[in-house]
Amino acid sequence: MKFFKKIALIVILIVCILSCSTKKDALINRNYHVLTTKYNVLFNGKEAFNEGIESINKNYKDDWFNQLSIEPIKFEEEKIKAPRFGPRMGVGFGAPKDTKEATTPFDIAEEKAVKAIQTHGMNIEGKERNKQIDEAYLLLGKARYFDQRFIPAIEAFNYVIKNYPNASLINETKIWRAKANIRIDNEEFAIESMSLLLRVKDTFEVNLPDEIKEQGYTALAMAYVKADSIQKAKKCLIKATRTLNNVEQGERNLFVLSQIYNYENKKDSALLVLNKIINYKKTPYKYKIHANIELAKNSTNDSTSAAILKRMHKLIKERDNRAYLDELYYQVGFLHENNDSINLAVHYYNKSLKAKSDNVKQKTYTYERLGNINFKNSKYLIASSYYDSVINIAKDDKSLRIRRIKRKYKNLATLIRFEGVVKENDSILKLTSLSKTEQETFFTNYIENLKEKDKKAAQLKLNQEAFGPSFGGNSLQSTKKGKWYFYNSQSLGFGKTEFEKIWGKRKLADNWRWSSTSATSTPGLSNIKENQKNSRYDLENYIKKIPTDEKEIETLKIDRNQALYELGLIYKEQFKDPELAIARFERVATLNPKEKLILPINWHLYKIYKNLNNKNKENKHKEFILTKYPNTVFAKAIKNPNKKVTEEISISEIENKYKEIYYLYKENKYQETASKISGILPTIENSELIPKFELLRAYALGKYSDKETYKKALEAIVIKYGNSDEGKQAKKIVTQLSK
Repeated sequence: MKFFKKIALIVILIVCILSCSTKKDALINRNYHVLTTKYNVLFNGKEAFNEGIESINKNYKDDWFNQLSIEPIKFEEEKIKAPRFGPRMGVGFGAPKDTKEATTPFDIAEEKAVKAIQTHGMNIEGKERNKQIDEAYLLLGKARYFDQRFIPAIEAFNYVIKNYPNASLINETKIWRAKANIRIDNEEFAIESMSLLLRVKDTFEVNLPDEIKEQGYTALAMAYVKADSIQKAKKCLIKATRTLNNVEQGERNLFVLSQIYNYENKKDSALLVLNKIINYKKTPYKYKIHANIELAKNSTNDSTSAAILKRMHKLIKERDNRAYLDELYYQVGFLHENNDSINLAVHYYNKSLKAKSDNVKQKTYTYERLGNINFKNSKYLIASSYYDSVINIAKDDKSLRIRRIKRKYKNLATLIRFEGVVKENDSILKLTSLSKTEQETFFTNYIENLKEKDKKAAQLKLNQEAFGPSFGGNSLQSTKKGKWYFYNSQSLGFGKTEFEKIWGKRKLADNWRWSSTSATSTPGLSNIKENQKNSRYDLENYIKKIPTDEKEIETLKIDRNQALYELGLIYKEQFKDPELAIARFERVATLNPKEKLILPINWHLYKIYKNLNNKNKENKHKEFILTKYPNTVFAKAIKNPNKKVTEEISISEIENKYKEIYYLYKENKYQETASKISGILPTIENSELIPKFELLRAYALGKYSDKETYKKALEAIVIKYGNSDEGKQAKKIVTQLSK
């Protein structure tokens, strides 16, 4: 019996050894290598590949404010490498990624695919006998595709197409080859190959499975998007979504299709697609919730708006939507803003900002909306703070939208500076007008409030040191084990030790914080007492800072008045806000401004009231100019409104014009600077400020034109104004440019 067992084992061993051969075309050999490839090497490779895909899907974040990419993956252009050919790698293998051990899921998948091909390939007399090898090549190409090695991926796909034309996976391989070509900007080839597969082969040769049609039309849509043929991409997406075998990709295709309809302003078509996404039960939730949000974006000021608003509130109440609250609140605010319910819009925009989310782009849109609302309501300082928030949280965003917000913010910078001067100088001047007793009363109250705030801050800090940084929040729960602090013996013991270390032994009594009730010294309170002795609590320190010198007080008034005048100009010329311009001009007119400001103030008020068709106020300032300044260019302009004024404008007006243009230059508006100076120069032929204008124009030209143009502009200044400071400066620059 033992003899027969030995014989059986030997026979089995011999059969196994013989079946391992890849050179023998026998049934046992073929089946052995097919099974080993499918259920061992290739199985492990596919598992690693699927793990990599799951990681991509988990980490990929869609930008819902822009058109989604059809394939949800982001490739980094700098990582795309040319193939490297190494030893032992024949046709179809391309370049190995490197000689190091595989670490990523796609590395492992590639390694397993190569192992399957090299170990279990049965290429006998030019024909592959292992039916799993074409699948191994497909896995090899797909792993390289997601590893951004598109040329080697195409090589693997081409090998399958050339050597296994009748393989079951041949159509899928052609689709992946097309996608790889799209990634290397060869979308023409992708379009040609997919058209051949979908329109020729499907029509005249064999009916393709729905799954292949979906994949093929999706790849074709990707190629047309890359080629900027949006209309053709739209047609392909329509065909790709007739059946939804791949629900994830199919719903994504529908969402992209709705975005294209929106871009074309075909709202009805977009709504139909969005409702299809919402009503399909198997739709992934992220597409369903954003389809609802898109519906809100597309709503109009009619009955549909009320219905969608109701739907949005319902979504907000659902617990599953907590991750999307910032977007949902934003859209509710957007709907209210469209319905002119501005207060409600601001309320929901603020709720959007408070919602917990790491969606930075959503926050930029919310801040921008709030900024725009305040800007329209002439609350420029508040608007500026919102624009500043956008810029701070979108530092790496180089989009056109952010660049426009930055320009808007810069335009507000000058206004904010002048408003700050007015506010600060008004506060100081108000203090100078108070009596000594009133000044002391004011700062005594200020110091008391300051002490109270510091005391609360110090107490909170000590409590946090004793009971942890979470102390003082809305919750009395311990961070450990989720139990109330005093029910957690470990936390309680720690807190008691820390309390005694900071506060010492204390009796249960009122005012227990005071040092008189303590048996030991209290470092925390001693620090507070030391702080109370510093200059922040010293009344005399504040009193002595109030200006008493008449010249200093007069300078504050002059600076304040000049700032008010500049603000009037900004509101009138730049922001086209006549009400605020009038408020600034009329206020400075009542503050006994310098003589040089009186005429321009009345001129600007005359022009504003004329545009507002306020005849009484217009005539008031008109008569003032004609009576007090009858020989000025302003009076002549009033008397002869249809005659072009070519005489010299008043010096103060020229100075203000220079300041205005100089601010344009500081805001990097170089072409506008040069253009404005060229326009004003003929009207100020006798002004002493002409050299300054000419030099500023040359600087602006140097910023956007060529070196030769810059040099010629400077040389002209040297010739005309060689002895002036501007001429000397221009000469220095010309010398440097000539080196």
